[in-house]
Amino acid sequence: MCHSIFWRSSRVKKYSGKSPASLKFKNLLYDKTDFKAVITINRPEVYNALNFETLQELGAAFQDASWDDDVAVVILTGAGNKAFCTGADMKEWNSDFAQSPSDFYKWMGVFIETFDRLRNIGKPTIARLNGMVIGGGNELQMSCDLAIAADDVFIQHVGVARGSVPAAGATQWLPIIIGDRRAREMIMLCEKVPAKKAMEWGLINQVVMRKKLDAAVNEMAEKLINKLPESTRYAKQQLNFWKEFSWAMTIGHVKDWLTVHTGSEEVQEGIRAFVEKRPIDYKKLRKKTKASGKRRIV
Repeated sequence: MCHSIFWRSSRVKKYSGKSPASLKFKNLLYDKTDFKAVITINRPEVYNALNFETLQELGAAFQDASWDDDVAVVILTGAGNKAFCTGADMKEWNSDFAQSPSDFYKWMGVFIETFDRLRNIGKPTIARLNGMVIGGGNELQMSCDLAIAADDVFIQHVGVARGSVPAAGATQWLPIIIGDRRAREMIMLCEKVPAKKAMEWGLINQVVMRKKLDAAVNEMAEKLINKLPESTRYAKQQLNFWKEFSWAMTIGHVKDWLTVHTGSEEVQEGIRAFVEKRPIDYKKLRKKTKASGKRRIV
């Protein structure tokens, strides 16, 4: 009898959530209260950009929230009021991949695993959009079930202007969520989409005054808490079908293609221009490519 009780208690502990303090996150704030887990990307000095360590910590937080039976809803947000998330940390890319582009394959693997954990967390997720949402930040919020934005927020993709392709969620999911033509507009023109327009397009659910953002998120969370967990989990699984299908059909190719092209002149110029805080001379780059007779890999 005692052995049986011990075995059950050990098993429960093994597959339960941990205290936020015990996880010792450096780049996240993590709180679990009143059936809600709030995960905050805490890198406001770099507009909550995602470096390798932050991706690893997000993956750990998503797993913990998934396993914790006291958590009914997961809220994802960014620290401060300037940015929700601005995607990959370009300074890290410059330092890590300028000389070793093949290492990007490993970085991208962690990125994919982190996003997989968020989408398959088994609980409803809310993106609390407290500031600008750029690149991978939009892919992060699209990985959530629902999104509420402050009224001064904008969403933007800048990949093709910076030597990258937003193919870790944007090319797959934007056509599903907002339609093919609007997806092309966002990805190819790289223009800002204000929160109000994003809501009209169906990219986010609500837009509220900044001072009412927390109240709106908490109200939505309470509605989700008062639903049956297993039914909600399976409904979410079914709703994810087309997103998962498009993701599974493309992400492996994306990982390889982006790795191969990390050393290309376009990508290197985009990263250097970002770090040096200067514009890219696109016409000069086109002429250089034409003169060389090929797309050069450096």
